[in-house]
Amino acid sequence: MTAPVIYSIAVSSPITPTEPLPPLPEIPRGSLVIVEGRAPIWRYGMALHLLHGSPAAAVAFYDPRLGAVVVASHRREWQVGQVVDVTLPADK
Repeated sequence: MTAPVIYSIAVSSPITPTEPLPPLPEIPRGSLVIVEGRAPIWRYGMALHLLHGSPAAAVAFYDPRLGAVVVASHRREWQVGQVVDVTLPADK
């Protein structure tokens, strides 16, 4: 398995839905993309919508208490609801 791709959508102050998402990182075909960062729930929905058309095999949302929870998958190796044990980079 290749290393997951981390996509941070964090915000440091209140925002409105008109604020654009950060550009997508490079996503190798078949990757697991982990969306993370303190942000409104609707921003996570926007990120999932954006990632649906990407080459990612699966998308997970990071929960600091659980790990990365798979929320969408196009491959059998990733099941919706699966929790992936991951440590985020310290420099984020």
